[in-house]
Amino acid sequence: MMKKKLSLIGAGPGDPELITLKGIKALQSAQVILYDALVHPDLLGYASPESLKIFVGKRKGFKAYTQEEIHELILHYATHYGHVVRLKGGDPFLFGRGYEELAFAQQHGIEVEVIPGISSAIAVPELQHIPVTLRGISESCWITTGTLADGQLSNDLQLAAHSSATIVVLMGVHKLPEIVALYHHLKKEHMPVAIIQNGSLPNEKIVTGYMHDILEKASAAAIESPAIIVIGEVVKTHPLFSTENYHSENVLATAHAH
Repeated sequence: MMKKKLSLIGAGPGDPELITLKGIKALQSAQVILYDALVHPDLLGYASPESLKIFVGKRKGFKAYTQEEIHELILHYATHYGHVVRLKGGDPFLFGRGYEELAFAQQHGIEVEVIPGISSAIAVPELQHIPVTLRGISESCWITTGTLADGQLSNDLQLAAHSSATIVVLMGVHKLPEIVALYHHLKKEHMPVAIIQNGSLPNEKIVTGYMHDILEKASAAAIESPAIIVIGEVVKTHPLFSTENYHSENVLATAHAH
């Protein structure tokens, strides 16, 4: 009897070299690969030439398949082919609906393997030398989505804005005007913010500023999805802040003093 197996793999933030070795080995043994929109195409080169490679990605305004249809594809291909890989950008359990697919597969008697991926929420700021935590500056980090399923701004983001933590917003670029309005309402218009588009890829770009000018800067730089937003004092460590009369060594000196 054919063994039914699902491997949930995190592909990392974009750079194809940032997938794990375990993820590569799973790709090599898969009969079917269901891959998402933000997965680098080079990763499919690790798969067997005989394997089926099916795009099931979702982007703003477009869905190749609904989530329910993806579940049915997992069941169909696991039943008829054996080993199915579900290849997702970033990490499958961080806004990736990976657990939903895990639960569905297990309900249908499919063995599930989870292979974590490097999340863009931490890696993309890190590649720009922005730490999401920094001693004496930020002792915690909130990772939140910009938009709920009903299109509203995340309630957690509104809670996070009251804290001193670093806030990383995924899937929130089109909500930037509402985020800026929130910070102005809280009288935090001088809060540092960075927006990083296409993180870890050759066409990556970044804009930095404050809540009072980031809309203008993002517009001038033609920033669009996929991008992440980093909010907090740690953004001041980025070299671009030297052009804003800010010296990052002051932040580091303060941090090291604690």
